[in-house]
This record gives sequence, C-alpha cells and structure tokens, in this order.
Amino acid sequence: MRNSRKSKMVTEENSHQQAFGSVMQSDPNEDEYSFRISNISETSHANYDRPPPRLSSDYNSPHNTSPSWDPSSSPYLDPSWDQTTSPLSKSPWTSHVEPSTNYSYTGLMGSLVREEGHIYSLAASGDLLYTGSDSKNIRVWKNHKEFSGFKSNSGLVKAIIIAGERIFTGHQDGKIRVWKVSGKDPSVYKRIGTLPTLTAYIKSSMKPSNYIETRRNRNAVWIKHFDAISCLCMSEDQKLLYSASWDKTIKVWRASDSKCLESINAHDDAVNSIVVGFNGQLFSGSADGTVKIWRKESQGKGTKHFFSQTLLKQECAVTSLAVDPTSNFLYCGSSDGLVNFWQRDKLLTHGGVLRGHKLATLCLATAGNLIFSGSADNNICVWRRDGNEHICLSVLSGHSGPVKCLAVEEDKEQTGGERHFIVYSGSLDKSVKIWRVSPQAQQQLQNQAEVMGMSPPQTFPSACSLGSQSSCRVSQRRK
Repeated sequence: MRNSRKSKMVTEENSHQQAFGSVMQSDPNEDEYSFRISNISETSHANYDRPPPRLSSDYNSPHNTSPSWDPSSSPYLDPSWDQTTSPLSKSPWTSHVEPSTNYSYTGLMGSLVREEGHIYSLAASGDLLYTGSDSKNIRVWKNHKEFSGFKSNSGLVKAIIIAGERIFTGHQDGKIRVWKVSGKDPSVYKRIGTLPTLTAYIKSSMKPSNYIETRRNRNAVWIKHFDAISCLCMSEDQKLLYSASWDKTIKVWRASDSKCLESINAHDDAVNSIVVGFNGQLFSGSADGTVKIWRKESQGKGTKHFFSQTLLKQECAVTSLAVDPTSNFLYCGSSDGLVNFWQRDKLLTHGGVLRGHKLATLCLATAGNLIFSGSADNNICVWRRDGNEHICLSVLSGHSGPVKCLAVEEDKEQTGGERHFIVYSGSLDKSVKIWRVSPQAQQQLQNQAEVMGMSPPQTFPSACSLGSQSSCRVSQRRK
C-alpha cells in the first residue's frame, strides 16, 4: 500500500544489441547469477535498493506508529558468538535452530538471522525455504541450513512463488524473473528468463497501439509493470501466472511460454495482494480499501478476466489476502489490524472479523483449519477455525520488528495422528523465525500457564460489527 506520488519509479529499458534469442531470453545488461554457499561474498550496504518512503505493505511510512526496534538487541546477534569456524562465515546469514527433535509444543524452534537488510518475501516447499530480501539475493535453506542461493542485481525481492520446477520472483523494478534448479546439481539455480521477455518487449514496443499512459506525459508498453511488483500467484491449474503491482494493474501471463495475455486495470491505487480460489476466481486487494472479484472466461483460444463484484469497500488499505486450503473461506488483512473473512458456501457473505492485532495486519497464511496473521505489532496470531467460528489459539511473540511475510509447511516429523505445522515468519528485524504450531496449542498453553502460574492466552471473537473500521482513517491515496 502507498499514499503519495513522492517517489515514482520509471524503469527505462536500455538499448539491447543482442539478436532475438529464445522466448525466455534474459536482459543483457543484468548481472544475475546463481551461486553456491562456498563462494558467497559479503554484500555491500551501499548497494541496497531501498523502497520509496511511502505507506506501503513494506510499512515504511510516516503513518507507522509502531515503536522503533533495535535489531542489535536480539540474543542471536551476540558478538561473543564465534562465526570464524563456520563454513558459512562469508554469508551474511547465520542459523540458530536446534537439532531436529520430536517437538510436542507450540513455540519457537529457532531463527535465521541476517546481518543487514529486511526480509520481504518467503516461500516454502518440502524441506526447502526460499528467502527474499533487499540485498536482491534469494537464499535457499534446506532443513534450516543454508543450502544455496541466486541473485539479481536489479530490484529487491518482494515476492516468491514456486510452480513445479520453476521459481518466480517479483522485484521492486517491476520485473518478474524465472529460475530453475540444475538437473545435475540441486544446489545450483539458473535464471531462465525475465517477464516480459526481451523478444516480446521489443515486438510490443514497435506498435504505437501497445503504449498506455502511465502518468502525465509518460507512456509505457502495456505488457510491462512500470512500478514495483507486490504479489505473485498461480492459477489453480498452474497454467496462468498473475502479477500485482503498485502501478494499479494485474497482469496475466501464460506459464508455458511467458506471454503476457492481459493487463487488468484493477484498482484506483496500488494493488497489494492477489489470490486465486473458489474455482478459479481471482481476488485482489488494494490500498484504495477495496477487495474485488474477477471471473475468468474462455474466449476463443485464450481467456479474459471480467470484473464481478466489489467484496469490501473501506477507508483502511487492504494489505493481504489468503484462501484456506478447502477453498471455502477468504481472509483479508487491513491496515487497521483487522482480518475480515467471507464464506463461499454462503454466497460470499461476510462471516466476521478477527481482532487480534494492535497495528496493521501485513501478511496472512493458511494451513489446515489454521489461519496465521502477521502484523506491524511484531506478533503473529494463530487462529483455529471450527465450523464458522474462529478462536485465537496463541500469539507468537519473538520478533522485534513488523512481521512482513509468512510461509507454512506441514511438519513431516510429526508423530501420532495429530497434524502439526512449521511456520516461517520474515520480519523487518532482519530475521526469519521458525515456529512449530499444533492445532491443540490453546489447551497446551493453558496447561503450561496454570503450571507456571501465568495467565492463559487470550481468545478473540470472530464475528464483530464493522462499525469500527470507519474510525481508522489512514491516507493511502496518491497525492
């Protein structure tokens, strides 16, 4: 989300002297590469791409009322901890995770700490975790140990999604980069393309009808985002890639050949989040305070998206969206700290509000019947859905900065018939924390609290009136 025109990013395409290559051709002026742990070098602080100072989902805003945090206060950054003997000593990351054991509680398992920069994006798949930051590096972790990585020299990493053998990353410079693991060495990742492709961009730029007005006296080719990419998601059949941007649009890409099929003028302000669910419907949330539904229809050999309805219209910016695994509930986080939800089987009627945060809700994730909400109040609320009711199982506290992103995987080492989940949380305190969560966490924590003479975790009602939303007036609109 964002609130001004103070800083507008225009990505000018450099002249390219290469001939047309493959459809997935890379930009010749970009120094992008994959690397192994053994040859990682120190990253210079001076080379960071800092996001513009505006109210966005990065929470760099003058409206941010959260108290300042001091990353140096983290116990994991104790200078007495000797890294000189570590084979990863050249890496700006350190891992502080206990050896894998049969955890039987909900709580913190460990942390992955970065010496500089913020964590903006996470993606988890099996025993692999991908972390994106403002150093432009995507680190790959295997079983909580640094395993590999790949780098782009243009644009901090704002979104990561995994689609089969490919990894898509969205960047501050408005580009999407496509990566693939080497078939010979699983620790080597290579960039196989950039969206839009160079071929498509040059062909499109030759036709005047392909230019759209992006701002006063400025035109750009419609197939390219001209501002930061905020979110990526795949269609349910994995055939389409959707990208949302601060340029107010959503672009639709065909995954098979990386062709841009459509550009949707979705909102009146930055698009902060998109998600697909409910049999192929596309949901978008924006800094203009709305959540919209877009339906996909077949047209000849292709598809086109049409506006269906506005699900929510409020004063506060929409920061995040998530659909539960059963595709029956849609959740929406806002800058007022609330999480609204709707039920599919009740014709998308409003189901209620989850009230657990004091500051803006910045990210959401779902797994099983659990919902996780990360906030600028530095906490993560764990909610359990029982039918149509929601209760707060626990509040995960440990970060010293706003929780920017979440990823969840089912715990493969669980015993018995009970499902447990591993939750990864990325924060602006320069760390990724790893939590183990049980759906029965509330009863466990209550029992522990009684033994230790402490107060049990607080539960929050799920259904509340929406009247309080009007009291939250934060200017997100561009001036």
